[in-house]
Amino acid sequence: MTEGAAPVRDPGLQPERTRLAWRRTTLTCTIVAVLAAKSAITDEITAAGVAGAAGVALVWVGFLAVAHRRIHTLDAARPSPLSRRGALLATACTVALAALAVAVVL
Repeated sequence: MTEGAAPVRDPGLQPERTRLAWRRTTLTCTIVAVLAAKSAITDEITAAGVAGAAGVALVWVGFLAVAHRRIHTLDAARPSPLSRRGALLATACTVALAALAVAVVL
C-alpha cells in the first residue's frame, strides 16, 4: 500500500454488521413482546389482557416480517438501502410495541 492511498474496504463487512444488528433487534423485540404478553395475562385473564397480548403478538409478527425481509435483502452482493416503507413499518412497530407495553402495565 502506498502512502497516500486509501485503505481497501471490504464491502462484505457492513452488510454483515447490519444483518447482525437486525437480528439483535429482532431478539430484543421478541423478549419485550413475551414480557408484555406475560404481564398482560399474569394475574387474572381479562378481556383487556387478552386484547393487549393479541396486540403485542400482532405488532411482533409485523416487526418480524420487516426484519426478515431486510435480512434477506442484505444477502445480495450489493444490498439496496432500506426502503421508506420498511423504515416506516419498523418505526411504527416499535412505537406500537412501546405503547402496548405501557397500556398493559397500566
